[in-house]
Amino acid sequence: MSKPNKKRYKLSEVKQQYVDAVGGEDVEFELDNGEILTFPHPLFAPDEWATAVDAAESNRDKAHAILGEEQYDKFVAAGHHDADVALLFVAVQQDMQDQVKRRPTRS
Repeated sequence: MSKPNKKRYKLSEVKQQYVDAVGGEDVEFELDNGEILTFPHPLFAPDEWATAVDAAESNRDKAHAILGEEQYDKFVAAGHHDADVALLFVAVQQDMQDQVKRRPTRS
């Protein structure tokens, strides 16, 4: 039953507004060697990925969980450190919080 004078949220529209606000469902970042890597944006990540990231205890474990084995190897080969992924992840979370404060509009 709908409420008088209230609009209903449509989930697909809300999701799309957030996808647009944060720049996509994946996070892209560039290594010092120019190679581009990606990982799921935390707002849209599969449950399995989010669970693995949350369960990771060390910077190394978290970097593996975020990047996956193949991308992690490329990351290390480019001379980066596990803590760099942690810094990147914090930056993404801060950007996400800034966007969430600007709540999407109702349809």
